[in-house]
Amino acid sequence: KSNKSDLTEAQLVSESFTLARRPSDGSTDDILVIGVCGGSGSGKTTLSKAIIDDIGDNAVSYLSHDFYYKDLSHLSMEQRAEHNFDHPDALDTALLVSHLAKLKHGIACDIPMYDFSTHSRLATTQHMTPKSVILIEGILLFTDPELVKLMDIKVFVETPSDVRFIRRLKRDIRERGRTAESVIEQYMTTVRPMHLLFVEPSKRVADILVPVGVNAVALELILSRLRSFMNKSA
Repeated sequence: KSNKSDLTEAQLVSESFTLARRPSDGSTDDILVIGVCGGSGSGKTTLSKAIIDDIGDNAVSYLSHDFYYKDLSHLSMEQRAEHNFDHPDALDTALLVSHLAKLKHGIACDIPMYDFSTHSRLATTQHMTPKSVILIEGILLFTDPELVKLMDIKVFVETPSDVRFIRRLKRDIRERGRTAESVIEQYMTTVRPMHLLFVEPSKRVADILVPVGVNAVALELILSRLRSFMNKSA
């Protein structure tokens, strides 16, 4: 019998979907959960968007682990800036597990919203109804065993560290109002150490390893199986 590491990429995808059709937690087999994990700036969001664009947002519910960062409004801005956002404890993963379990059972949820410029949770929420596919994305998705159990397909995006850093630098300056100096300091003090400690080792639970963000071959394999699942569920 072959080990998972000996399987081809196509076999890994096929195996994932075979398992996805056998729910063991009482959830409906009409809803499939796909987790997309990888380091900061690896291309997770780009891959997720490519999947949603093909399948259609009418069929995909999108969840980001980033939505579940803990509220730091009780801290000073200086303390918030020094917070380690790359450690699993920075996230309210228990709430995410609760929401994902409900969505997988066909129950709508009110999803939290997070403001990265102030490092605080917004008062408003996003009402989410479950669709045929629930796509969840984040750097620390695979570090929590209870969260992993809810995923039918686990994808890890592998991208060289220098490429990831440059992408993160540009994103945080453009989208999160950060300075280059603060991004570099955070990368050296928390992002890189936490990636080596938590993110990189977590890829061992992945069903599929995707090289350098959106790999056309891997993407098509994922999409073909998603289409097959949705056709069977229709």
